Amino acid sequence: MVEALPKALVGLGHEVAIVLPRYRGTKTNSVVVPSVTIPMGGTRLRFPSIADGTVINGVRYFFVDDPAYFDRDDLYGGPAGDYPDNAERYSEFSRAAIEIAKHVWRPDVMHCHDWQSALVPLLLRTTYGDDPLVRDVPVVFTIHNMGYHGLFGREVLDRTGIPAGVFHPAGIEFFGSVNFLKGGLIFSDYLTTVSRKYAQEIQTREYGYGLDGVVRGRADRLVGILNGVDYTLWSPEKDKFIAAKYSAKDLSGKQVCKQALMELFDLPTEYSAKPIIGIVSRFADQKGFDLIAERAHELMHEDFAAGRVRYWRTQI
Repeated sequence: MVEALPKALVGLGHEVAIVLPRYRGTKTNSVVVPSVTIPMGGTRLRFPSIADGTVINGVRYFFVDDPAYFDRDDLYGGPAGDYPDNAERYSEFSRAAIEIAKHVWRPDVMHCHDWQSALVPLLLRTTYGDDPLVRDVPVVFTIHNMGYHGLFGREVLDRTGIPAGVFHPAGIEFFGSVNFLKGGLIFSDYLTTVSRKYAQEIQTREYGYGLDGVVRGRADRLVGILNGVDYTLWSPEKDKFIAAKYSAKDLSGKQVCKQALMELFDLPTEYSAKPIIGIVSRFADQKGFDLIAERAHELMHEDFAAGRVRYWRTQI
């Protein structure tokens, strides 16, 4: 989504830049800023560089390059769980993004996504509140998944340099812990989420994950915008990786694709005329698997194709 939306905005005539951590395997062209001084609480400083990811589809890319924080096997955690320094990692990232906005690429609006960038609006309205270069830059904050808060112990205030004055029930305090997502909800100028229905759901106890009251308090600044699809990439008329192309006008290639899928999953050929159900998703209740579980026995009595499933793990 962070790749597709900016490309669409460029098509509407806007100038857009994306700031990301330089995770393992990310290729860059050059260094824009060799060293950025980032305060991390007390006398601790870090010095990431800002790498240039060039321009792709009209969108400018910048990467916050700190190998000790971001050049790791996985993004947010490993087999033992979340990385214990995630608060520091994304505090540095948020501060570096603001420094890019000050010195490298001046935005009219900053758009942040989920808890990993939720400190941007908080820091803009506190630590950078007297900085004339960025203090008035409006922030749009998008909640993609309300279930992930970026929840940490109170001690991270000292380790990250988050102002202690925001640690209270009306701020980022959450039952004695520090809640990054809550900071994004409170300090941003406008909130969006991935659909109108989800904007309604996160205001309920069932789907608000303890922050429904915060969201209801900002309902006048919340809008649900349905996620779109980049049809220049996700289209069976253009897809280079499927067995045969097809379209709404000519569906003949769809049967070829179905046959290739059945062969991949070792389904008998006599199932060619039967429906096949496939889901690409994380196994989480938020994705509706609890609803499927409720009806699984009924589905198994229908005339569907069934067979052995191959699976693999991928990190996105």
